[in-house]
Amino acid sequence: MTETEEQIQADYRNRINRVFKFIDENLDADLSLKTVSKIAFFSPFHFHRVFKLVTGETLNEYVTRRKIEKSSLDLLHKKITTTELAHRFGFSDNSSFSRTFKKYFGISPTEFKKQNPNRHSKIRQLESKNGQDYPEYEKYICIIENLKNWIKMNANIEIKEMPKMELAYVSSIGPQNLEKAYGKLMQWATLKGLMNDQTKMVTIYHDSFKVTQADKVRMSACILLNKPTETKGEIGTTSIENGKCIVGNFEIGLNEFEKSWTGLFLWMNENGYKKADREPFEIYHNNFNEHPESKAIVDFCIPIE
Repeated sequence: MTETEEQIQADYRNRINRVFKFIDENLDADLSLKTVSKIAFFSPFHFHRVFKLVTGETLNEYVTRRKIEKSSLDLLHKKITTTELAHRFGFSDNSSFSRTFKKYFGISPTEFKKQNPNRHSKIRQLESKNGQDYPEYEKYICIIENLKNWIKMNANIEIKEMPKMELAYVSSIGPQNLEKAYGKLMQWATLKGLMNDQTKMVTIYHDSFKVTQADKVRMSACILLNKPTETKGEIGTTSIENGKCIVGNFEIGLNEFEKSWTGLFLWMNENGYKKADREPFEIYHNNFNEHPESKAIVDFCIPIE
């Protein structure tokens, strides 16, 4: 690939990042191809092709999935009616919302809500994606109790008021692309003189592995900025607003990240906290490659109301 082609690709990704942000903030609004393509400064025809190339989905498929997945998380974490959700996510009426929801998850919103949130988050990935039934109740209770004990032994959990963080980022769709995104970010940061022993890496999760297929989960690979910094192309700037968070500090192997997140959400539910409409994130405090046991020292942060 020539330098010019790389610059064009970086510019396209920068424009699509603007689209991601616009969609996140306007899920109840008009998100037609004509409207959204203007945000990216593309013709509708060109935008359709570029968006599908970047995401693997058409705009309509992506928007519908985001609405249904966001609504499903509200069902798990909030006291909210399907009528309220239909209105919140821009559906014409309750029946239209319920029909779309059932097409995506295979069950109605009401049936979905009846499922225990902890059971849903823990078991869905382990069992239902393999076409198996949920394990029997006793086995489920055993999994939850083991997870509670594991969290108690491996996490230091606090409620903290987190400060606002200014970040530079590269977008990644699917965990399989996260390392590559960090590689691009660190190369840019090194040239800018931003990399040192105090530099903090942060991953923001825009989707939840509970309800989103893993290879479609969108993440932002970030570094914390301590001064205004100019970015361009694929490197963007974003921020995490200040607010109250559950912060779980872990020293774990890379294969224990999923267990840690599941356990921390379980702890949140068990202790009566409600997730806020802000995105969970991780803050890394070491390079796991330099740890004698190849472990990551990391804060898992869940914004709460």
